[in-house]
Amino acid sequence: MIKDYFGIATAYAEQVVAGEIPACVYVQAACQRQLHDLQRSEFAYFFDVEKAHRACAFIEKLPHIKGKWAGKNIELAPWQVFIVTCIFGWVNAAGLRRFKTSYLEVPRKNAKSTLSSGVALYCLVADKEAGAEVYSAATTRDQAKIVWQDAKRMVDKCPGLRRRFQVATSAHSIYSERSASVFVALSRDQGGNLDGLNVHCGVIDELHAHKTREVFDVIETGTGAREQPLLWLITTAGFNRAGICYEQRIYVTKILNNSHIDEEYFGIIYTIDEGDDWTDPAAWAKANPNWGSSVNPEDIARKARKAMRMTAAQNNFLTKHLNCWVNADTAWMDVSAWQRCGNENLRLEDMAGRTCYAAIDLASKLDIACVAYVFPDEITQTFTVFVKNYLPELTVEESDNSQYEGWAEDGLITVTPGAMTDYAAIEDDLKKAAAQFDLREVAYDPWQANYLASRLMEQGLNMVELRQTVQNISEPMKELQALVVASRLQHNACPVLDWMISNVVCHVDAKDNIYPRKELPQNKIDGAVALIMGIGRAKIAAEGQCQDIFIGL
Repeated sequence: MIKDYFGIATAYAEQVVAGEIPACVYVQAACQRQLHDLQRSEFAYFFDVEKAHRACAFIEKLPHIKGKWAGKNIELAPWQVFIVTCIFGWVNAAGLRRFKTSYLEVPRKNAKSTLSSGVALYCLVADKEAGAEVYSAATTRDQAKIVWQDAKRMVDKCPGLRRRFQVATSAHSIYSERSASVFVALSRDQGGNLDGLNVHCGVIDELHAHKTREVFDVIETGTGAREQPLLWLITTAGFNRAGICYEQRIYVTKILNNSHIDEEYFGIIYTIDEGDDWTDPAAWAKANPNWGSSVNPEDIARKARKAMRMTAAQNNFLTKHLNCWVNADTAWMDVSAWQRCGNENLRLEDMAGRTCYAAIDLASKLDIACVAYVFPDEITQTFTVFVKNYLPELTVEESDNSQYEGWAEDGLITVTPGAMTDYAAIEDDLKKAAAQFDLREVAYDPWQANYLASRLMEQGLNMVELRQTVQNISEPMKELQALVVASRLQHNACPVLDWMISNVVCHVDAKDNIYPRKELPQNKIDGAVALIMGIGRAKIAAEGQCQDIFIGL
């Protein structure tokens, strides 16, 4: 039975506009634009139902290659049919495609790569373009290969496609001998000159991850020699509002709200509306058009609960699952959860004989220096933590932070004589700690602490170099936050550490790594950084002990 793809797409658009399908203002505007264009009497383009049908039918003959649908033919959802028919159905009087650029912004798990692979293969072998050059482009080779690799697997698992279009695959390309067309993955980091391309279709996946516009510009300028090229931009939301992705997004919103006219640019953005409650399941469905299909409501609910409990997880949830653009830096710790873990009766000296992991953050000799002490309890899987703070006398007297003097008088800051922190005081305290506790190791960043570390090594302390890189800090930072939320950490309610914890903002990168930052120079976070380092080393040791249990079994 032949599907009525045009009917499916039109019904979808009408239901969105009528409010029968939950959708944000951008999706409503994209649907209204299509319905309006279909009614325009004097228009440079007309809708070719056959061309729209052909593209959808081609994609639905391709197989899924991942997950529970692997091996089954793709079945386009109505929203996907709407997009594909819009892109391939509109042509000019010469029969050439209207839309030269398509911008699709949709959250994760909504089958972006599957749809992109299908579009790329159609442009490669079924678009009637001799010598078509199709590229999956990104800044890194791994990202560029995602769409290309899916397409390769589709071809390998589809004998009919290989026979019908004489398409074949190799380790690095998909090609059609009949039309002399080729599809390859292209990235900036693979070396060589990316100029000189003759692009028929350029797929740029996860455009938000592009820190520069270089790859975008190369692909876009490479389409100039083609009569009906297609620049296929597909992405989730991100953080960089100064980048090429957000530039294209703003352009799309202007087209959709009719403040700018570009008849050759198609755009649609699936997200929530301003004022929507991001904790409301109704908003989740609005942002995810594949809700209940490739998007599992239970999985989204689980991640939403985590985001509600953990402040640092909120941005990730908003960008990846609700397609909301946010700032990269946001408040990290739930301060109320941190305060619930405080116990003013805890004393460092009461930890005598306990297993201990220490970490040093020295900053500069003119600024605050901190040593964190982490005491794990292997039975209860909890952690007791303390942070000692050190400042030079002159900084306490001249600092704009009026609290320093009060904290010093209360014994919450160790003040060393002179204009610079005397690291000998830290050295003495760590030697005392080694005698008082079962001090397994002291982590330090060599940037400021090499001399002190050498001195302590001479005293027999186990010094462990731990550079404060994203790779070393991200997981311990997440672990510390999780311990606080789960009430598996207790601290002595020191106001200095409370202040530092509240100063930490969380920077999230494109790979969901997090890193501590401060918004202002005076917002010190040294104690929090030392604590993150100490938790990281304690957790690594605990995991090693758990593995040792199974040795010999």
